[in-house]
Amino acid sequence: MRRWIAVLALAAVVMAAHAQTFRQLPANGQIGNLTGGQQLPYPLLQINNQTVRLAPGGRIYDENNRLIVHGALPPSAPVVFIADSNGDVSRIYLLRIDEFEQIQQRLQRQQ
Repeated sequence: MRRWIAVLALAAVVMAAHAQTFRQLPANGQIGNLTGGQQLPYPLLQINNQTVRLAPGGRIYDENNRLIVHGALPPSAPVVFIADSNGDVSRIYLLRIDEFEQIQQRLQRQQ
């Protein structure tokens, strides 16, 4: 019985670690910095010191790839975002520190 509990606990740890290490971000996304996340009324956001509008049906993903609402935004965070044809933001991905560093390194290599 103890062996099965240990195996299940190990499997849960491995699955949780895998979920934390890989997240596919959109290739056509723009990198930015979300500032004043909770200071502006819904549907407004401030990215790169520019006020933008969250598109109707726009989605916000946190660092663990969970959907969150506008009221749960942090005061500031690095983000990848997608703008639609109207200039509204349709998707926002809050980045973990390791994701942000990987994107920065990739951008430096491209220059």
